[in-house]
Amino acid sequence: MTYSTPATRVFQRYDGPSIVLHWMTAFLVLLQFVLAECWSWPTKPVHHLMVVTHLTAGIILSVIMVFRVVWRLTKGRHLPNHLQPMSRVLALGVEYTLYALILAEIVLGYLWRWGGGQPMSFFGVLLPAPFAHFQKASLLWIHSLHDWNAWLIIILATGHGLAALFHQLILKDHVLERMLPGRSGG
Repeated sequence: MTYSTPATRVFQRYDGPSIVLHWMTAFLVLLQFVLAECWSWPTKPVHHLMVVTHLTAGIILSVIMVFRVVWRLTKGRHLPNHLQPMSRVLALGVEYTLYALILAEIVLGYLWRWGGGQPMSFFGVLLPAPFAHFQKASLLWIHSLHDWNAWLIIILATGHGLAALFHQLILKDHVLERMLPGRSGG
């Protein structure tokens, strides 16, 4: 968002790929979390489908995050330079922390699955472990980290979403509109 005067407001939107990658990431992170928190409820056939969906979505999220990081570092639009220093630090801190937590979650997911001697499943195609099984204590530690990290991601992402709503509804500075698809700035 860029402001010249309060009466003539102009804000800078994120580019199309950044918007698509952002919302795909948000959807997949939420899907992953809900599946993992709920898959113990149903019986075996539905439980198995939820696990396979979680694994498939995790592989898709892995690819999206690679594209997202590369796009962000090369061509993606960045925050405007005129932001208040504290706002800039907070925005970038949350953004980079979410990137790091999501990437860590992906690595932990692969380590947990493959370290347990189980293949990853991508739409039913099994991808075997590229390394030997881990000891049970290591697997429990990785599982615990994977679980706690998922909660950290959800808490931080919820705060991120609430901050965007605060900017949009209370401050009315159109920050949220920069990331909404199909909108024009102005």
